[in-house]
Amino acid sequence: MTTQDDQVREQQGFAADYRGLAAEQWDSAAEQRGFTIADILWAIGIWSVILCLSPVIVFYVLMVA
Repeated sequence: MTTQDDQVREQQGFAADYRGLAAEQWDSAAEQRGFTIADILWAIGIWSVILCLSPVIVFYVLMVA
């Protein structure tokens, strides 16, 4: 026979398991901080394209306007 206390214990056990899983995921995410070389190269590439094309875009806008 299941009582209300048993149901509460089951729910608390589930919550404890869930908190434990969340804590493990948080710890693994905290260990993976920082930028990788791929991140840095991607950022350099994007900024180089932006900086190289900005004079072209400004010139085009001045010529069309």
